[in-house]
Amino acid sequence: MARLRIVVKIGSNALTRIDGRLDVTRMSALVDQIAWLRQQGHEVILVSSGAVACGRRELKVSHQLDSVEQRQLFSALGQAKLIGLYYDLFREYHIHVGQVLTMKENFAAGEQYCNQQACMRVMLENGVLPIVNENDTVSVTELMFTDNDELSGLIAQMMEADTLVLLSNIDGIYTGHPEDPSAHLIRRVEPGTDLSQYIQEEKSSAGRGGMQSKYATATRIQAAGIRVVIANGRRDDILINLMSHPDCTPHTEFPVL
Repeated sequence: MARLRIVVKIGSNALTRIDGRLDVTRMSALVDQIAWLRQQGHEVILVSSGAVACGRRELKVSHQLDSVEQRQLFSALGQAKLIGLYYDLFREYHIHVGQVLTMKENFAAGEQYCNQQACMRVMLENGVLPIVNENDTVSVTELMFTDNDELSGLIAQMMEADTLVLLSNIDGIYTGHPEDPSAHLIRRVEPGTDLSQYIQEEKSSAGRGGMQSKYATATRIQAAGIRVVIANGRRDDILINLMSHPDCTPHTEFPVL
């Protein structure tokens, strides 16, 4: 098995329960799988949603907050909880983790881009797993990424990854609504293929993105020469099966030539 550099993006819908609380059992299972990827010799960069969901459950406010205030407050609270949980879970595998909080302006050509890239390179060189998220405490309105799908794509390009895996709560792109029995999963999307007729515009229930965002990221990153996989992070052993039994594992793949 070739040594790969893999960016894994875990969406809010893959990390939260129906009631909006963090699903620690699912989070632990995904950590187990990332540890397995590392044991196979792969480098992994984790882009994780879930901070705002964590923070929202930590504190009840007695007065009305606008949307910006909510993101700032709940992300500040939740980021500490989220990274603490990851720290404890990865420590069981003797894996060191490091937090990278970033902003959209860090991806413009210049010193900030080079500094962030150098930071993540030295982390990987020393066996540290980067855990990346947007710095929601200061990134508001036009300064925000569209969502963590966009962020993970930019990270994959910055770090010259081989594969980007986008995990949500559905298996991939369908020819209709996933719950429609007549719809089927699109397994492979060749470069230049237009699937816009199949993409629903609705946002995800827990996060800012949706399949439209994943499709936009996947086509852009595929064009940059990076393989992209959209899969269901709530399926047992999804990352292991994608690597070991891809033909038997539901997903949508955007291969490169």
